[in-house]
Amino acid sequence: MSSAPNAARPPEGVSAPSGGSEPREAGSVGATPLQRLFSPRSIAVFGGRAAVEVIRQCRKLGFTGALWPVHPTRSEMEGLPCFADVASLPAAPDAAFIAVPAEATVQVVRQLAARGAGGAICYASGFAEVGGAGIDLQDALVAAAGDMALIGPNCYGLLNYLDGVALWPDQHGGQRLERGVAIITQSGNIGLNLTMQRRALPLAYLITVGNKAGDSMDAIIDTLLNDPRVTAIGMHIEGLDDVAAFSRVALKALQKRVPLVALKAGSSELGARTTMSHTSSLAGPDALYDALFARCGIARVLDVASLLETLKFLHVHGGLRDKRIVSASCSGGEASLVADLAQTHSLTMPDLPAAAHARLLAVLGEKVTVANPLDYHTYIWGDLAAQTECFAGLMDCGFDAHVLVLDFPRADRCDGSSWQTTLDGFVAAQKQTGAAAVVLTTLPEGLPDAVGQALLAQGIAPMQGTADCMLAIAHAARIGAAQAHCSTTLAVAGVSARTGGAGSSASHMLNEVASKQALHAFGLPIPQGACVHAHEAADAAQRLGFPVVVKAVSDTLAHKTEAGGVQLNLKSAAAVQAAVDAMAHLTDTFLVEQMAREVVAEIIVGITRDAQFGLALTLGAGGIWVELLKDSATLLLPVSNADIRSALQGLKIWPVLNGYRGKLAGDVDALVKAIAAIASYAEAHASSLLELDVNPILVLRTGVLAVDALIHLSGISPTSHPTQQGTA
Repeated sequence: MSSAPNAARPPEGVSAPSGGSEPREAGSVGATPLQRLFSPRSIAVFGGRAAVEVIRQCRKLGFTGALWPVHPTRSEMEGLPCFADVASLPAAPDAAFIAVPAEATVQVVRQLAARGAGGAICYASGFAEVGGAGIDLQDALVAAAGDMALIGPNCYGLLNYLDGVALWPDQHGGQRLERGVAIITQSGNIGLNLTMQRRALPLAYLITVGNKAGDSMDAIIDTLLNDPRVTAIGMHIEGLDDVAAFSRVALKALQKRVPLVALKAGSSELGARTTMSHTSSLAGPDALYDALFARCGIARVLDVASLLETLKFLHVHGGLRDKRIVSASCSGGEASLVADLAQTHSLTMPDLPAAAHARLLAVLGEKVTVANPLDYHTYIWGDLAAQTECFAGLMDCGFDAHVLVLDFPRADRCDGSSWQTTLDGFVAAQKQTGAAAVVLTTLPEGLPDAVGQALLAQGIAPMQGTADCMLAIAHAARIGAAQAHCSTTLAVAGVSARTGGAGSSASHMLNEVASKQALHAFGLPIPQGACVHAHEAADAAQRLGFPVVVKAVSDTLAHKTEAGGVQLNLKSAAAVQAAVDAMAHLTDTFLVEQMAREVVAEIIVGITRDAQFGLALTLGAGGIWVELLKDSATLLLPVSNADIRSALQGLKIWPVLNGYRGKLAGDVDALVKAIAAIASYAEAHASSLLELDVNPILVLRTGVLAVDALIHLSGISPTSHPTQQGTA
């Protein structure tokens, strides 16, 4: 530790951290700028009232490093001598908290970077979030920081409860600990509220990032992943700047078995507008965030309570191997609620094994129906030995989570001693079995904070709220599955120099024939057919064999069906000629194709481009069902065949593809290959592809056929397009 004479002393009753909570040698050789900022041995504070509060909060939290106040006119601050400027400091600080006006903030950051400081928290507002000149000022701030770590501007700061660091200008509700979860948020007020939680969540880091002008969310997560004391990471996200980099660090988290939980703001239209005005972040399309989180094994939650409860469960148990749970309560009503909500979140409650059934029957007696969920009634209430045996019998089932529903009575009005006996029995049973155990209160206020803390110390998850608990377990199961397969998970391509070239204002659309030929070259099966002039259509149909379909072909005709440009199931040359005559006002070029037989289902596959996420693939129920069913899934490129198959299995139309009620199944293997071919085309044309639509792909009992396609590319249209339709 620094021996500077003005080093802060721990307040009375607060000792320096020991064992696993020893501060890392952040200022040593090899530490990154963010590591120095997060776990500093020296802190410089700039400003007035906010700087004073940082000193107070650091002392209150037990920070034992050096505190250096910097002020041009004051001689002392909180009993510490002030330094006039950056040049006067004894050394380059590991961390700085800057609470001066925006223009002055840029100057201080430039001086700190030149001095070799680790990093800075920029508290001031007035940057990009206000637009106009604020955008230029933020650019100047980033340039001034150079390689120095930078958090903010327009942010509240950070709290490191592991090492007693409070770069924070306000009171907060956390306390020192040895391990726990980290939370990153773009909102200072949400961050402050999170420190005040009464849910027994062990909070190790709370980091607010404000405008995210400096170090990105992915860089912060990457640094936290290098701290073995961090058990899980929560994120309140208003927008991401580099989707590809974020996906890479998210996969690193999967590999290191550190779960990530995201509370993504801006999912509603109004929420997205608010996000844009709040911290100048552009919230990307919500479906693409869902696709990103699913790919990377990130649990998505929709409110702060779910964020805290999911993080708490993951802190204790991490990702689960499966989603099998068992619950016990002394109420049939509680048991039913657990069962209903478990089913809502796709959790399973298997029948109890025969051995467990016999063991529970022996302790509970014939009056109790032994089942999962278990209503053990109150015959053994207050009997520690019997309750321990009951709970141990449940835990010996070896399921993925073992839940006891137990709401404590109000301590100010009631005697909760017999409830404590029940809890003691559950804790004893967990010690005997080592099972993944959960104590659940149906109401958040049903669990006293001291009880929650005691359970946490025993390795039992104290969960508050039935719905949030079931959601957390479901997330843990999905994270466990993602961790098990992380070695084969692909990072998202996102937007890069290679994929970002589709910004030309000029663009053109390939007609159906050209689009299908282009995709066929990458392996997409298409029907046998010919692109001909009107007077050749009947002869072409004769050669192909009836029945046929006839379509108008034009570079400007995107929606042929609505325009009357498609005629199906034509069974004679006369019918073909009549169809061509009826469509003559649309074009003089027509596509004649064989009609497909034994169609099991129709699937749509589309590729779209997003400014943040790059190319995304959407698949779903196709043909006339696209708008009616709205049954679709979105994947970010690149995709594997396993990704495609999993997305298909999640569709409502999957039972039809898979053979519903004795019906013959479609050729799913061929469908997966066809979708992969479309994705391959998109990746090969990533610099120019704006949009691609294949609707529908007909899924047959053997094989598939793409019967319509449209490709929209950037750049000037070529002078000619293919006119001959290839074969399947």
